[in-house]
Amino acid sequence: MSKRAVLEVIALGAEDAVAAQEGGADRLELVTDMAADGLTPSRTGFEVIRGAVDIPLRVMLRLADGFAAGDIDALVARASDLREAGAEEFVLGFLTADGDADLVAVERLITVLDGCRWTFHRAIDRAAHRETLRKQLADLPGLDTYLTAGAATGVDDGLAVLKAEATRAASGEPGYEPQILVGGGLRLDHLPELRSAGLTAFHIGGAARPQGWTSPVSPDAVRVWREALDG
Repeated sequence: MSKRAVLEVIALGAEDAVAAQEGGADRLELVTDMAADGLTPSRTGFEVIRGAVDIPLRVMLRLADGFAAGDIDALVARASDLREAGAEEFVLGFLTADGDADLVAVERLITVLDGCRWTFHRAIDRAAHRETLRKQLADLPGLDTYLTAGAATGVDDGLAVLKAEATRAASGEPGYEPQILVGGGLRLDHLPELRSAGLTAFHIGGAARPQGWTSPVSPDAVRVWREALDG
């Protein structure tokens, strides 16, 4: 418990990024268009945010809502452009129609990322079999995090899964080495149980915006989470 927990905050632009850093965020997930659950920002958008803050940035790689890869050629081009702009960390995750990891799409992207660290996002919560997906992805370079609520419907329903996976990670079980980043319906009252289970990384979006997604991140709201995690 002495280790500082990671707090990642969704940022839509430079104002969000500055506010999140001021509030104590350790890392930002950069997206655009939350109406589509978060899409890839532009190169210019990334560059502006990179110039505004000095904490790590994970850039979303997704061109349309959902968990299908879609136009993978276009996405690879966007990833390459962001790499040229200096992006070093990413977020991605695609499933086949059968609910397996879309290894073709994922492997094409990580070839462009060339060793960069990346998060497999909440597609794991929609997978046909979570354990199978972890095995499919286990040897891919750069994968260091799973963003998950433990269930497609959110943390309320996924608590048991999250705690069980934390136990398997602590035991060193193959496929469970990447950090579990808890997000998706996460509330402050979840933290004591999750921290007691050994979970050390947390992701918030709407919780950092008390006035809703049409308003920017509130540094005070982020600070409440920082203090709760540090306490």
